[in-house]
This record gives sequence, C-alpha cells and structure tokens, in this order.
Amino acid sequence: MTTGLIPGGHPPDPRPTDGLPSQTRREPVGQGALHVDNRSRSSVITARAAASFEPVGRSVATARAFVRDTLQGWGFADIVDDAVVLTSELVTNAVVHAGTSADVLCLRSDDGVRIEVADRYPEREIPLQGSAVNMGSPDREGGRGLQLCAALAGRWGVEYTPTHKQVWFQLDLPDRAVGTRTAGPSLPADLLPLADGRVRVAVVQIDRTGCISAWNEDAEELFGYASEQVNGKPLTDLAAWPHTPGTSTGVAEALQLSRWEGSYGIRGANGRVTPVYASHLRVRDTGGEPSTVCLLVRDHERAVLQTPLRHSSSDSGTGPDGQNTDPFEVFIGSPPPDDLDGLLQRTVERARDMLDGDSAFLLLATDDETELEVRASTGLPSARQRFARVPVEAGPGRYGSARMPAVHEDLTMVPGAVPLLNGTGMRSVVTVPLKVEGRLTGSLGVAAEAPGRYSNEEALRLQFAADRIALAVESARLGELERLRRGSLSFLVEASDLLAGTLDRDQTLALMAQMTVPTLATWCAVYTIADQASEPYLSYVLHEDEELIDGIKSLLSKIAPPDPVPTPGARVWSAPAESAHQAALRTSMRSLGLGEPIPRVSSGIGPTLATASAVGGETVVLPLVARNRVIGMLTLGKPTDEHFRQEILELAEDLSRRAALALDNARLYSERTAISQSLQRSLLPPELPDIEGVEVEVIYRAAGEGNEVGGDFYDVFPISDGAYGFAIGDVCGTGPNAAAVTGLARHALRLLAREGLSGPAVLERLNSAILDEGARSRFLTLLYGEMRPQDDGSAELKVVCAGHPLPLRLRQDGTVEPAAEPQPLLGVMEDLELYEQTVTLDPGDVLLCVTDGVTERREGSRMLGDDGLTDVLTTCTGLTAGAVAARIMRAVERFASDAPSDDMAILAMRVPGLHKD
Repeated sequence: MTTGLIPGGHPPDPRPTDGLPSQTRREPVGQGALHVDNRSRSSVITARAAASFEPVGRSVATARAFVRDTLQGWGFADIVDDAVVLTSELVTNAVVHAGTSADVLCLRSDDGVRIEVADRYPEREIPLQGSAVNMGSPDREGGRGLQLCAALAGRWGVEYTPTHKQVWFQLDLPDRAVGTRTAGPSLPADLLPLADGRVRVAVVQIDRTGCISAWNEDAEELFGYASEQVNGKPLTDLAAWPHTPGTSTGVAEALQLSRWEGSYGIRGANGRVTPVYASHLRVRDTGGEPSTVCLLVRDHERAVLQTPLRHSSSDSGTGPDGQNTDPFEVFIGSPPPDDLDGLLQRTVERARDMLDGDSAFLLLATDDETELEVRASTGLPSARQRFARVPVEAGPGRYGSARMPAVHEDLTMVPGAVPLLNGTGMRSVVTVPLKVEGRLTGSLGVAAEAPGRYSNEEALRLQFAADRIALAVESARLGELERLRRGSLSFLVEASDLLAGTLDRDQTLALMAQMTVPTLATWCAVYTIADQASEPYLSYVLHEDEELIDGIKSLLSKIAPPDPVPTPGARVWSAPAESAHQAALRTSMRSLGLGEPIPRVSSGIGPTLATASAVGGETVVLPLVARNRVIGMLTLGKPTDEHFRQEILELAEDLSRRAALALDNARLYSERTAISQSLQRSLLPPELPDIEGVEVEVIYRAAGEGNEVGGDFYDVFPISDGAYGFAIGDVCGTGPNAAAVTGLARHALRLLAREGLSGPAVLERLNSAILDEGARSRFLTLLYGEMRPQDDGSAELKVVCAGHPLPLRLRQDGTVEPAAEPQPLLGVMEDLELYEQTVTLDPGDVLLCVTDGVTERREGSRMLGDDGLTDVLTTCTGLTAGAVAARIMRAVERFASDAPSDDMAILAMRVPGLHKD
C-alpha cells in the first residue's frame, strides 16, 4: 500500500499501545502534534460482516457498496459517507497500488463501528515506538488513506505482521437526543391528521428473492390474508404498482434500495386494491442475509410513516432539526443545476467561497485521460481559456499535479506550474483531482492573489468536496456527451443527405460553410486546390454576421493560405488572429495620430476592429482529402478568446471527410459535363443559313439530363449555285452512343453533297459509311433534300425519305398532305435503290419535317401519331415558320404530363412569296 502526505503536511506519530499503534483525532497542542489513544477495545461486538476483494479496479466500487449496504442495514446512515470514503481510499491502496487482494471487516458495537482493511503486502517493518513514520512520497498518486483516517476517524491504527498489514478505523455514532430529532408544533385536535379508531401498521418482511417471509396480525386485518396464505409468495403478486410515465422504478427495484418511501396498492383477499403508504428499510441479519422490512398503513394515514421534509443548508451537514443532509447538497446547494455547465459553474463558485479564494476553475479530462479541458472558471480575467486543453502528464508548463492534490504557496517561484493562471495575477493555488472508481475525470482548483494562502488543511477540505461531487459531475458529463453524440449522428446524416443532393461545385461549397456556421464555428473559410501544382485558392467565406464576411475575406486574402498537409485531424492556424490583431493595432494607432494618417479614419476603425474581434480566437484547419489527394482545406474560427471543444473538432473532422468527397464528386461532374457539352456542341450545326425567299426554323430537344445532342439531328447548309441542302434524321437510341453516329451522318452529308452528288447517291454512300462502323453501327432514318428558291417566289425541293416520318406540306387553303414517299432506312442493307422526288412550295406553303419523338408522344395508351400532327398543322395557316414550329412543340408538350423520353427535332420551312413595292 502506498501512503503519503500532501506536500507541506506532517506525518502522524503512531505509538504502539498493547502492540497496536493507534491514533485519536483531537485538537493538536502544537504544530503537527497528535495524541495517542490508549483506550482499549473493550466494546462488545454485536454484529460483524466481512468480505474479500480481488486486486482489480472494479473491487473498489464493490467494497464501497459492501460497506454502504452493511452500515445502512445496521441503521448507521449518519456515518455511512465517512466510512465509504475511508474504505475507498484504503481498498484503492491495496488492490490498485499494492496490487494485492483486500479483506474488509465491519464490526458493530454499542458506541460505533470499527472497519478493518487488510492487505498482503506490508511494505515496511513494524514501526518502533517513538519513531517517525514515513507515509510515502508526496509525488505519488496514493497516500491519502492514513491522512483521511486522521482527519475523519475517531480512532485509527495500523497493525503489521510478516505477511499482512491491517489499517483500522473507528467511527463513533453521533449523540442523538431522544425525542428531539424532529418535532412539530402543538396543534388543536381538529387540525390533526385523520385516522381510524385504531391505526393498523402492517409489518411485512421480504427476503432477498422478493418473497414474503413475515406477515403480522395488522397485515391480516388490513388485507384479509392469513400469514399461511402469503408466506413464500412474491410481493409482486399482491402489489399493484403505479405505472408512472418516465419512472422506471418498480416494486422489485424499490425492494433493493436501502430506504424507500412512497404509495402503491395491495390487492386484498376480496380482490379490491387497498391504497397504502409504505416505508421500506433494507436490513441484514447476523448471518449476513439481506431482507427488506416494509411498514404499510392506509394511504390516508400516511402521516404515521411519512418522513418530514429535510431543511436544506449550504453551510453544514446538519439541518436545523439535527438531521444529517446529503453531502452533495451541502456543497452544491439545493436544488442542484440540471445541466452540466450550470453544475460546473456552481461548483467553482462554491469552491471559491469555501476557501475564501479570489478565483476557481474546473477542468474535465478527455476520454483517453491524456488531456484536461477547461470547462468552468470564476474570478479569472476572461473566459478565453474555455475549452482550452493541456496535457495531463508531468512536464514543463503542464498540469503535473492533476492526479494528486497539490498546494503551491507562490506561483512566481514555479512559473508555469498551473498554465491556466499565467498572467492572471494569482499567487497561491490549491488543486485536487476528481476521480470516479480510481479514474481521473477532472481537476478542481482555487487560487488567491496573495501568496501562502493555502496549506494541507485547505487541500483536504477541497478534496472532500471534490470526492462528493465527482460522481455527479461525471454522470452529467456522460449525459452531455451522449446527447452530443446523438446530435452529431443526426447532424452527419443530414449533412450527408444535403451534400449528396447536389453535384454543383459552388452549391457544395456553400453547403459546407452553411453546415459549419454557426453549429460548429463562428466563421469558416474554404480553400480549394485545382491540381497538385496549384496554390490553395480562397473559394468561400461565411460568418454568422453577414456584415463581417467582406472584412474576413479581405483579411484572409492578404495572408498566405495554410499549407495543404494531408495529415488527418484539426491543426491550429495562428496567422489569421495575428494578422487581425496587427491590423487592429495599426488602425487604432492611426486613429490616435501615432501612425501614418489614412483618409476617413473613423469609418475604417469599426470594420477593422470588428474583424479582429471576429477572427481573434482559435482558428483550426482541417484538410479536405479525396482519393488520396488534398483538394482543399476547411478553416473554422472562433471570435476573440474562445477555443474549440474536442467533441466539436471530432465532429468537424467527420464532416470534412464527407464534404471532401462531395466536393471532389462535384468537381469531376463539372469537368465531365463541360467536356461532354463541348463535344456535343461540335455535333450541332453552328448556325442556320439566311436563305433569301425562304423562312427556316428549327426546334431541337435531346432527351436525358445533361444531353445537348442525342440520336436526332438536323442540318441546313449551302451547297452551290443558290442551292441549299437540308436534312433531319433519327439514329436508333439516345445519348452519347447515338450522338456518335449523328456526328458521322451530319458531316458526311455536307461533304458528299458538296461533291455534286445527287440525293440518292449521297444517302447510298452514307449507308456504306454507317455499315463500315461494324458493331458500333446503328440504323438511321433520314429525310434529305435540296432546295432552290425560284424567281417567281416559289421553292423547288428534291427530297429522299429513307425510312423517316414523311414530311407534311401545308397549303394556303389549310390542306395538309405528305410531300414524299417512304423508302428503306439506312444502316441495315448494303445495296439500296433510292430515288428522289420533286416538290414545289408555292408562296404561303409550309414544309414540316419532324422525327418520331414528335409523332410517338404518348399519354397512357394514346399516341399523337401522324393524324394528330396533321390536325395541329392545319391550324397553322398564315403563321411564320417560327410560329409553326413553336405551335407544334407546344402541342407535343401538352399532349402528355410527363417529360419526353425520346429526342425530338422539328424543321419548318415556309415560302412567304414575293413582296411588291
């Protein structure tokens, strides 16, 4: 077992009496003086309970529970807390530090309780009478066991044998004046609680299995069962437990509690439920067997059993009526705060007041116990250290005393011993650890501006307070952490959905910023990197106050961007804060006439100082890594004197990974879309020629998102000698594969037509070119023609319709007729015999050419078809070519409610006729 004193303390001077070194807690005569207890152990032992615990960490909690249950079972609730604290320290020394098993023995006597803790690793010889005892190095984590015994126990001692060492302590029961523990005022008879002529109190004893083992006569009278009928039956068979929403305690759980009071019902022999008020007390017999004694009265007679409400007190552990109060409530006050921040803030305020300090602070350990994070402070210059983190292990400028109490009489002699207090003017400080089951969970400190204010006595008082609130703080911290993690999961799920819902780069950048501000940070900036050779580029800036965005953007544009380091995790970037502070300083100096004058100084001071305040806190950079390449950085910032908490940084790291993939996907999509659109535009005619005496209009729609060219195509181009070629075709299929054949057909038509070949010859050679594509070839329907405007205002057309929907001719009188005959399509047969037909368009006539995407437009089982197209065209008499094409497209779109699934092309040509002057 490791023992020791807080630095500056004095070891006790145990002297053996009858072979037993012991100590008595009395008022010291001088500095460090302790008296020897020469009283013999003559008290009669009335009960005992023993248990052994293995050398594992969880044994400490088990030993505490054993002692607590034992003393509460004996009815010694007044000394339970002190006994549990002492047992916890002694068992921790045995099973954790000494690494041996521990034997705990509880002895009950008339005047108190004696608890013995023995281990099997005596690290010292039996001390000689009168010799000083070295209780261990003050730098070791353990060592408070004997000091606590000296502070809390009425008597204590240490016994040694060659194989065992035993530490014992005696806790005396407080004096209880009979009849004065609680007292009420004298009341008139008419104000007394109402009860039957005879008050019956049912006494029911429940064994450890929950079954009834004793049932008195009043229980028989109240509920109608004889003892023989209920003995051995579970109480749950009779209890009608109220199911209160949000309350998980049931009758089985209530029977396991050391004390419980409340209302429920008992089903009587007549089948009716009798409401009762119950008081449960869990006890243990001399053989160590636990059971629960239940006292039951009718619910309207609850005043017989109900415990009066305790009076809260923040100054002592004893209420005005002599009752002991909860030590946690003594320190924190009642009611305790519901949230963690409120609990921590009240803790530091009470700690400061308890030791009459000038400031106090509380740090909580991270999950891996390697760092401490500032969570609450009072009396310090500002809250700039909130969520700041420092390592736990010893070293320059670190909290070397985090795992044990420490007293610093003058911080100027040990600069950097408590980094939180650097530059605050505090001189003396006492710090103590917060531990739960031997695990470091935090550190509590109180500081004063004067040196030499604190000693071991204050450290012990603060440690006792820390031990009482450690479990509540850890429970609240775990609850907050669980809520934060649940919120983080919801946040990441929503962020993933939003990021996955867009492939636009700019929108992705905006989403990244909007998701971080203000949820994770006060402001953020996103840098992007185009390629490995490019420098980071500031792409997006956002602040929760829109008026500060321009100032931050201007500030960041003047400093070098952060290095694109691929190492995961957040790293601190100090350049923005330093640059902001320097800019604010220059502006302030100029405003005071200490620097170079600037125009309109007053208007420039505000934005500069506001920007400095906005970015003056902690700034971190997270890399955006996608496909093993850094594509940018996500920069998060806090305003002046604020830090990020570790959980927020971990959440931001998760978000940065998702955002990096979304940003890279948007980049790839944008690049591929730009390439696709550039290639598709090369397949379309550059522009329609201006043909004298003929109006030409084209409407083209490619099916599929992002497609500008599909399987349908058109072309109108000059050939020679006033002749123009026109074509409209449809390649089998849609999308890029069909567009490849589209490009082949359109360019081949132009080349062959300009060679002076006739229409049939042009199509026959195009058919051979398509067949030469082999597996990539696709059949093609094509309407090709040559047009020559005539002097009389008409136009002569020579047309070849190779498997394509027939062109329709609209005359001035409103009649519509086909303008060609059908012939074989291209890309199927090698030998084609095609011929051309001549059509003359008189002034006012319209030639309409469409692809099958127009005629095959469907709505359920209905289809527009050739007849429907003809009906629409008959209404276009007198319209221009553009108006005709627009009316046809509008009729096609309105024919069905869903979006078109096939490419569509409409080519309208109209001969307006000669105009007379």
